Amino acid sequence: MNTLLKNSISENVKNIEISGIRKFYNKVALYPGAISLTLGQPDFNVPEKIKIAMIKAIEQNKTTYTQNAGILELRREISNYLENLNIFYDPEEICITVGGSEALMDTFTALINPGDKVLIPTPAYPAYESCVSILGGTVINHNLKEDFSINFDELKKILENEKPKMIVLSYPSNPTGAVLSEEDNKKLFNLLCKHDIIVVSDEMYACLCFKENYYSIAQYEKIRNKVILIGGFSKMFSMTGLRVGYVCAHPSIMDEIMKVHQYNVSCAPSVAQWGAYEGLVNCMEDVIYMKDQFIKRRDYVYTKLKSLGFDTNLPEGAFYIFPSIKTFSMRSEEFCEKLLKEAGVAIVPGSAFGSGGEGHVRISYAYSMNKLKLCMEKLDNWINSF
Repeated sequence: MNTLLKNSISENVKNIEISGIRKFYNKVALYPGAISLTLGQPDFNVPEKIKIAMIKAIEQNKTTYTQNAGILELRREISNYLENLNIFYDPEEICITVGGSEALMDTFTALINPGDKVLIPTPAYPAYESCVSILGGTVINHNLKEDFSINFDELKKILENEKPKMIVLSYPSNPTGAVLSEEDNKKLFNLLCKHDIIVVSDEMYACLCFKENYYSIAQYEKIRNKVILIGGFSKMFSMTGLRVGYVCAHPSIMDEIMKVHQYNVSCAPSVAQWGAYEGLVNCMEDVIYMKDQFIKRRDYVYTKLKSLGFDTNLPEGAFYIFPSIKTFSMRSEEFCEKLLKEAGVAIVPGSAFGSGGEGHVRISYAYSMNKLKLCMEKLDNWINSF
């Protein structure tokens, strides 16, 4: 790159790196025959009714711009879906976005000024820190406990001393599979009531909570004016490439998020919106089936990892497991590099998810049971070869 171009690049952009998840996914191509368990891409097809609905939308010429906020029919169904989780947003408080990624970036862009402090857990989905850094915000991390639940002693000190403008929550969690317990949800609510802070709750995996009851900070009416909820359909209906997400917020915040959304993308793809609408109306049985299959896969991978001597928590949501590799006396990136080169299995180093992820690796069990069994056999043989 010549000097002119080099000096033209934003310093904030130059200082971030490509996602560690994609980094290892891309490496698989260099090793013929290698198997990847890196991405959060369900191996199920989009439900047939959603495919038919999108074809009909094209045939009926529903391919023009929609309202900036998205089609009203879909926003109404999202409102109904969230109500079943005891989360209450009117359709006018919901904006359909190009995946959850756009919802996150629009939210951060609308709220972050250079230097604003944003509190993010570690380990966590890497996009949070990168988006904040691109916008010139200051990332402050709080470490989770060994079981990946909230360390309230540390969180309380940071809130009192640093006074961050915003806190990011993510349940069910990528990469750990942890969910928010009823007790922690109450403690979090009581703590946040004492501070002037905006809450961004990323609940992309809400449909894949394996516990009987679902808990979210967005369930508390008292603080709903400062809670922003992010969701979407990539995981729910296995429609990752169709890019439909949503953001929910009090009108005073939504008005500002809408400005960013409008100038960024105008609206989410119309045909995909109609597909998501069909999914919420007629495909929830497909979601239940997929969740049941993920639970079976989780149980298999968890049992296998424990039998191989890995220290790991049982995930209660999403489709990731985050075992410790500390007994192997290797950094997570070295562990994953060796596993890929020597056994042909690609997983993601925990360091990709922040400093709190080091000493762990992320395994996605969004893949078929046959592929999981093959990878676990390869992992077993590789460990035994030490």
